[in-house]
Amino acid sequence: MTTETATTDTTRRSVMVERTGNGRFRVTNQRGGHITIGSGGDGDFSPTELLLAAIGGCTAIDVDVLTARRSEPEAFTVRVDATKLRDDEGNRLTDIDVTFHVRFPDDEGGASASAVLPDVVRRSHDRLCTVGRTVELGTPIATHID
Repeated sequence: MTTETATTDTTRRSVMVERTGNGRFRVTNQRGGHITIGSGGDGDFSPTELLLAAIGGCTAIDVDVLTARRSEPEAFTVRVDATKLRDDEGNRLTDIDVTFHVRFPDDEGGASASAVLPDVVRRSHDRLCTVGRTVELGTPIATHID
């Protein structure tokens, strides 16, 4: 009889968000990387766009790691769409839709990667992608003033 045990990775993740101007912020991760974000009035990504990018990026990484073992893709894009609602529950996204456009070479490795692609996408959605799982399961957010 096999017993599946859950493992818990309790390593904290964090970023620092620092105001750099009116409606503009610099986000820095623990490794020193940074991006700028804005309110959506210019070319910078808005926080909502970053959420969609995080969902797409997380699942894209899962799928790429597991399919590229078999074959390097000739094309690999992920589109993430959502509807923004403003109602009695506040502002939020609904109908989040992730679409993979992946093409592998027409050879044995490409056939193998193509064959596992649906299962790998499903595994990423159902279990592997931390960002997608967090959004779908819902996680309370605590706010503090220091």
